[in-house]
Amino acid sequence: MIYKRIRDLREDKDMTQRQLAEALNCSQQVYSNYELGQRDIPTDILIKLSRFHGVSVDYILGISDNPEIK
Repeated sequence: MIYKRIRDLREDKDMTQRQLAEALNCSQQVYSNYELGQRDIPTDILIKLSRFHGVSVDYILGISDNPEIK
């Protein structure tokens, strides 16, 4: 679920993997591996993704279906 969520969030902003990777200060290949579930997403990247997309970490992790930050 987490990998689909981060892909959907990126696509909702009409961004490429490369663009989002630049925003996160990582390579496109590393970000692609996050979306494919081939690499665990470090906590600091989860937090950056949460802030970048304006959603809760719980939403990204699939703990909640509510994207709002409390």
